[in-house]
Amino acid sequence: MSFNPNNIGIPNGSYFALPFAANEAMLALLPVPWDVTTSYRPGAANGPRAMLNTSSQIDLFDLDNGDVWTAGIGTLPESAEIRRLGRSARRDAEKVIALLEKGVDEASAKLQPYLDRVNSASATLNSYVYEQAFQLLRRGKLVGLVGGDHSTPLGYIRALGEVHESFGILHIDAHADLRKAYEGFEFSHASIMYNVIGQVPAAKKLVQVAVRDLCRDEADFAASNPTVQQFTDYYLQENQFNNVSWAALCEEILAPLPQKVYISFDIDGLSPAYCPNTGTPVPGGLSFHQASYLIGQLVKQGKTIVGFDLCEVSPGYSSGEWDATVGARMLYKLCGFCIRSQENYKAF
Repeated sequence: MSFNPNNIGIPNGSYFALPFAANEAMLALLPVPWDVTTSYRPGAANGPRAMLNTSSQIDLFDLDNGDVWTAGIGTLPESAEIRRLGRSARRDAEKVIALLEKGVDEASAKLQPYLDRVNSASATLNSYVYEQAFQLLRRGKLVGLVGGDHSTPLGYIRALGEVHESFGILHIDAHADLRKAYEGFEFSHASIMYNVIGQVPAAKKLVQVAVRDLCRDEADFAASNPTVQQFTDYYLQENQFNNVSWAALCEEILAPLPQKVYISFDIDGLSPAYCPNTGTPVPGGLSFHQASYLIGQLVKQGKTIVGFDLCEVSPGYSSGEWDATVGARMLYKLCGFCIRSQENYKAF
């Protein structure tokens, strides 16, 4: 049966109901159902599947990127083994969090068996993501990781560091994620950028956008580390209150980034109006169109997006499919901008 992009999307196990296998697509999407170290509300493990389910409703012609889908966007299957491991490790993580909230010291022997199992499971997750991503990258594929909590891209970013000599990271997030082994979890979702800076030498610059919730240690780390440059939500809002345009702010944000850029997008970088069920929502944040415009400007500047992740989308229950709908549409934007930024892509 021929594929007609103007017809209703028929769910087929691929994001956006597209007809491409991952091995024949220009860009492959890797779903990672994992939210082991989420410190407030779990649920992000169900984000990839929820976005998959709602993505068939998206019209494929995009006002930013046209018919970019024709380059091919394929989907890898979700790993049932990783989902099972995540569920088991989450039970251990919840025991750690509960004990910490009762005042038990992080160094207590009571916590160690649980911490050991969580850290071991997370290391397994990192190896799985690394292998999946590296195999795709060495075949010349672009990769988009669909989380899951924000710990999930570490293995992918490690793989990118072996393929690309250097790149920068555009990090959109309410949180800095610069904590060292938060709550004793070596690979916490709150430690992803700390781990990237320490483990991926190819990641030369980290530009953080919309950050509005961080601890003193993170603020000091960012201020003292030349790799990190923050454009906090407070800075962005203050400038806009003083009539600085979003276009001008985007130029300032993107200026420190090198030619090759990886985008790490935590959905809570947006206003909670778009993601009310995300694990750790924070007032403030970007609008959907501000985020889309920022990424579009990156492409207009001629920079190359070498890959991306979209994390922390949690479908929840109180708002129906809203979180997944927003997440799927941002995912489609990321796919389109990533493909369009490639040197070998022929414009529509």
